Amino acid sequence: MKNYTLPLSEQDKKELTCGTQLTLSGVIYTARDAAHKRLTALLAEHKPLPIGIEGAAIYYCGPTPAREGECIGSCGPTTSSRMDDYTPALLDAGLSVMIGKGKRSEAVNKAIGKHGAIYFAAVGGAGALYKHAVTDCTCVAFDDLGCEAIYKLTVNEMPLIVATDANGNTCLK
Repeated sequence: MKNYTLPLSEQDKKELTCGTQLTLSGVIYTARDAAHKRLTALLAEHKPLPIGIEGAAIYYCGPTPAREGECIGSCGPTTSSRMDDYTPALLDAGLSVMIGKGKRSEAVNKAIGKHGAIYFAAVGGAGALYKHAVTDCTCVAFDDLGCEAIYKLTVNEMPLIVATDANGNTCLK
């Protein structure tokens, strides 16, 4: 498997076709339903976001607290369709990469293609394994949401599969 480093280049996006297995390294942000609701509300009010969204990667994940000596607890993917109502607005704002589990709506797949973004599938139930790819974890926004706050993660060789490519082609039917 080839390792890709964030942010993804246009050439990277062309290579990453539906079904491609890869590893991903770099900075990603976690965000689930509650954080997505707040982010899109800020966009609707034309207020600044607490993270730089342009070219960013969001992992649909709510990490559990770290054990002593670790930087993060279990950090498995959340069902992505729960974010579908919020995704087009974030893509319009410049979001480039999404990571989660399960299929996306037809509207979201079209929006991914329109913006040349990518949706990666992570393996559900593998949160205890995914934590080993995380080398740093810092809460950066909405800390009142607990595990659903936005965390900035640095990942090294996180294993993923392209579920929807930059042309909007999906392999999840």
